[in-house]
Amino acid sequence: MTKAKNSNGKRRAPATPPVIDPYLPGSGNFGYRVSRYELDLEYKVAANRLAGSATITAATLAALRTFSLDLSDALTVSKVTVNGRRPRGFSRSKGKLDITLGDVLPAGAALHIAVRYGGNPRPIRTPWGEVGFEELTNGVLVAGQPNGATSWFPCDDHPSSKASYRIQVSTDSPYRAIANGELLSRRVRAGMTTWTYELPEPTSTYLATLQIGDYSVHHLPKSDVPMQAALPERLKSNFDHDFAKQPQMMKLFEKLFGPYPLAGGYTVVVTDDELEIPLEAQGISIFGANHCDGTGSSERLIAHELAHQWFGNSVTARRWRDIWLHEGFACYAEWLWSEAAGGRSTEQWARHYHDRLRNSPQDLLLADPGPKDMFDDRVYKRGALTLHALRAALGDKKFFELLRDWAARYRHATVVTDDFTGLAAQYAEVSLRPLWQAWLYSTAVPEL
Repeated sequence: MTKAKNSNGKRRAPATPPVIDPYLPGSGNFGYRVSRYELDLEYKVAANRLAGSATITAATLAALRTFSLDLSDALTVSKVTVNGRRPRGFSRSKGKLDITLGDVLPAGAALHIAVRYGGNPRPIRTPWGEVGFEELTNGVLVAGQPNGATSWFPCDDHPSSKASYRIQVSTDSPYRAIANGELLSRRVRAGMTTWTYELPEPTSTYLATLQIGDYSVHHLPKSDVPMQAALPERLKSNFDHDFAKQPQMMKLFEKLFGPYPLAGGYTVVVTDDELEIPLEAQGISIFGANHCDGTGSSERLIAHELAHQWFGNSVTARRWRDIWLHEGFACYAEWLWSEAAGGRSTEQWARHYHDRLRNSPQDLLLADPGPKDMFDDRVYKRGALTLHALRAALGDKKFFELLRDWAARYRHATVVTDDFTGLAAQYAEVSLRPLWQAWLYSTAVPEL
């Protein structure tokens, strides 16, 4: 194939692919919108071998002859069909599965994409460490944030792309497989157990997860929302102590933020390995054995991950620059729980972290921290302080009315910072622009 020439007869460089999000320039795809993923997978723990198929339901947003999906180069694709037919061709390059159709599909056309694939999955290397599909000492975890979904299934891997899921996983019978949504069935045959889960709520790809381990399941009493835990039996007594207050957390957060946003309840997974930090997924939070040591020292993290089910998982930032809408809210929920549980008040936490931020580098812009700093602890704490300042400006009644409205209005949707500031304006008697300018759009830490 010859390169195109410009009007002066000189060769033009190949066009640079458009970027959906500069924070993750290689993630996400143009031209279509996914509504559903159906995964039928088999995983052999000892060999770390994943094989199966992904069926993707989507619709074109523009006339398409070529399109791409995100998929790790560690996984090999053996077959692709689009609307029941083999495409003209497909190829792999730099974490993309590029598909070329025989005929152009018009805008608004149905896309039914089936991909057979397999391999030895491994984490994705990112500027923030390795993310995605990771082997444990005896099992597997998936930590998808921010772009790890591609490590185990082909997808449109960006938070603005939400879909429903059916995840069916067959694995060695001693192990339990846990995925998002409601467990529909469990079938045992020839040393393998097949687990089928259904997640109807629209969910970003990074929040889809798979957890496999030698886990026993325990249901938590005294909660109107179904809550369960999957963990090694040896950690059961520690769990009963360290996670005992989860039902009270759920009750408080439903009061402050509105109804729990998922029909299938809430699951906590505790791995037999230690994890540096807990991980959130849709309807699931994953902790390490070090967070379940019998001391109760991870209580704030337990509250933080539960709060993400409202802020981050249901109401999701459309672009990563707005990650304070996840982490600032979940951090503030920690402070709210602390006060309700008889610990430090929100005001005391705010003063504490305000002093720390004033003594830290003041070069972070909360509304656009940059990809290098999007998981910086200052995003978490400054985001929480922004909410505390807003609460002072609105008063408690209007502030919590705003949070419930926010969670309900954008339930299972994607948002940007302007959506929140615009909604907050409806609850304020004076302009909030000075507050937003000071906390969101300036780097200096303002007075409380």
